[in-house]
Amino acid sequence: MTPATHIEQQTRGSVRWITLDRPQVHNAFDGKLIAELTQALQRAEAAPEVRAVVLTGRGGTFSAGADLNWMRAMAGASEAENRADSLRLAALLHTLNFLGKPTIARVNGAAYGGGVGLIACCDIAIGITGTKFALSEVKLGLVPAVISPYVVAAIGARAARRAFISGEVFDGERALAIGLLHECVPADALDGVVERALHWLQKGGPVAQAAAKRLALSMAGMHADAQQRIDADNADLIAQLRVSAEGQHGLAAFLDKRAPDWTTR
Repeated sequence: MTPATHIEQQTRGSVRWITLDRPQVHNAFDGKLIAELTQALQRAEAAPEVRAVVLTGRGGTFSAGADLNWMRAMAGASEAENRADSLRLAALLHTLNFLGKPTIARVNGAAYGGGVGLIACCDIAIGITGTKFALSEVKLGLVPAVISPYVVAAIGARAARRAFISGEVFDGERALAIGLLHECVPADALDGVVERALHWLQKGGPVAQAAAKRLALSMAGMHADAQQRIDADNADLIAQLRVSAEGQHGLAAFLDKRAPDWTTR
């Protein structure tokens, strides 16, 4: 097995800690990180000794979303290649969202785009005050298509509409108010609050917890099989937008560090 280079895994007691380990690019996504994280979650699912998973980032950022080089490659890729790429991200989010074990997002710093999607897929999300969040895809002529079902499930359609269409940056307190975070605490209290959450998780029966998670998702109308069909539709959407005239212009402007033509102020 090829060693992971974009994530770090540790087992502490019955908890699998998975750390996004690309601090030099603010833990941004690329194809390798997506593949490694998907595999790590699948291994945690299969390991009987693992009772819970904690997902966090190395350094001062949780995840900045898409890696610039990855975005550059996708800007020059075909619609079919973009669809395949989006389906791999969709598979990661699906794996995390429907994992049969409790998951905690330890949000150690800022999260943008796909990073917000990871947080939304976790059962419990704990972040620090002053943290910044954004779903800024519209600034590139794109939409947060693949992460959208999970973000809407976490924060509701009303808050999602504002976040999706404005692309604005919001802070940890706002993330708490809309439901993206369950708790927002000072940085020096983060680990203690995560440990408290793990303490309570250890008291539940693992079979019952898996059933309780499925129950909550089902009552909210989210089913694993149906979600795969939605993921496929959303992969089609983002692939189409990436190769569209507006998407190509927005991506090029972003990569060239200039304002797109539609920016008025």
